[in-house]
Amino acid sequence: MRFLLVLVTLLACACASARACQGCTAPTSPIVTTPAPGFDVLVTEGDRAVTVKSGQRLELVLHAKPGMSEWSDVNVDDHTVLRAVPTGIMAARGVTIAGYEAGRPGTATIMATATPLCSPGQACPAFAMLFEVRVTVF
Repeated sequence: MRFLLVLVTLLACACASARACQGCTAPTSPIVTTPAPGFDVLVTEGDRAVTVKSGQRLELVLHAKPGMSEWSDVNVDDHTVLRAVPTGIMAARGVTIAGYEAGRPGTATIMATATPLCSPGQACPAFAMLFEVRVTVF
C-alpha cells in the first residue's frame, strides 16, 4: 500500500507541469564545468565574451531560470565565423545545448531567448530574457 501511495505521488508530480505542480521540486541538472569530449571551450549563461582559435569547437550549455522557459531560438549572427555542429549530447530537461566550430577569423554573437512560464488563462508578463555572448575567432 505504501508503494502505491509513493507511486501515485510521484506520478502526480511527474504529470503536472512544472508551473502548476505545488510541492514538487523540479529535478536540477548538473552544473557543467568542462566541455564535453570533442569540444575545446565551454560557454555558459555566465559568459559574455570568449576568444578562440580558428578550428576550435565551442559547446554552449544554458540552464533555464526558475519561472522561465528553456532557452530557445539559439542562433549566430555570422555563420562564416561560427558554424553550427552537432553535439551528440542528450540535454537534460531545462538545459539547452548547442555546438559550434570556429571558422574564419572575426567576431560573431550567439543569441538565445527565454520567456516567462504562464498558466493557461492567466495574464502573462510581456518580457523575454536575452542571452548573448560575443565570440572572437583569431
